[in-house]
Amino acid sequence: MKRLINKPVRGLLILTGGLLLASVLTNCHSSESKAEAKEAETADAPVAAAEVFSLKKGKLSSSLHIPGELVAFRDVDIYAKVSGFIKSLNVDVGSEVKQGQLLALAEAPELSAQLSSAESRLKAQEAVSIGSKANYERVLEASKFSGAVSKNDVDLALAKRNADLAQLEAAKSAYREVADLKKYLEIRAPFNGIISARNASTGAYIGPSGKGSEFPLFVLTEQKRLRLVISVPEAYTGYVDQNDEVSFTVKTFPDKKFTGQIKRLSGALDKRLRSERVEVDVINNDKKLLPGMVAEVNLPLPTKTSTFVVPKSAIVNATTGVFVIRVKDHKAEWVPVKKGLEADNKIEIFGQLTEGDSLITTATEEIRDGAPVK
Repeated sequence: MKRLINKPVRGLLILTGGLLLASVLTNCHSSESKAEAKEAETADAPVAAAEVFSLKKGKLSSSLHIPGELVAFRDVDIYAKVSGFIKSLNVDVGSEVKQGQLLALAEAPELSAQLSSAESRLKAQEAVSIGSKANYERVLEASKFSGAVSKNDVDLALAKRNADLAQLEAAKSAYREVADLKKYLEIRAPFNGIISARNASTGAYIGPSGKGSEFPLFVLTEQKRLRLVISVPEAYTGYVDQNDEVSFTVKTFPDKKFTGQIKRLSGALDKRLRSERVEVDVINNDKKLLPGMVAEVNLPLPTKTSTFVVPKSAIVNATTGVFVIRVKDHKAEWVPVKKGLEADNKIEIFGQLTEGDSLITTATEEIRDGAPVK
């Protein structure tokens, strides 16, 4: 049975289909027009005119300006080894002393008594040892005659002589121990330097640290040789080597330049500062420099091997990274790079580049990736 469609409905369907067909044809025509317009725009895009240079390798020498601190090469707190009272002081603050020089003399009556007692015991033991040795020699001589002395008596005399000899050695050690302790009453300089602090006076009670002496008797500082301590940031540690020479200035002598040699590198980074401790030996014979001074250090950073060196103007610092623009087949090609040392308007770069590449001297973001270049 055929389904009948009245004429008005049939006309509506025909009209709707025609509108849809017209819309599809219009959209297709619009897409083709946009594609043609884009091609025309690309064809009519202006060709960028740029100066280029040939990429070459070279060595760049730069320098780093960082603060440093001068410290004494040797700086020690001098305490008394044994307890006692200061009998005399031979130096004061600012005194220059030599190694082994007597700084102060202390007295301890109990040590003198102990030394006398040890000496008496030593002399008594010496007498006993001499007697037992003589007795052993007589017994040994008598044993040579048959039946005069038994072998057991000889062995006993030998044992007595050896025991008395061992006691004599013990008495000598005890005497040396007290005598050495008494030597500590003489407080002497461990090395050449200057007395930078004194915390005791004649008659004061002294003793080991924490036992009668809260503060050291003296502070001895070596002033003719200093350490310049600097912290080199992680990025520059690869350029620093032993025996490299550095220069520095201090506020006290702003017009004078001092020099020193790098002698010690810590070999590890500080966990907080992410830097390496480097020590420079500074000869200070005229003693103008003082421990504790802050220095402005000029640290040379020469490159060890040849690297790509370009003008700073060839670098594009975009939001997506750092680039140089290479010209290849008359088109601009953005190449990502990493920066190294900078000096005299030049900079080291590292990236997927080869020697002889043509790079744009003055690179800008206006020269887009893939744009034609003449």
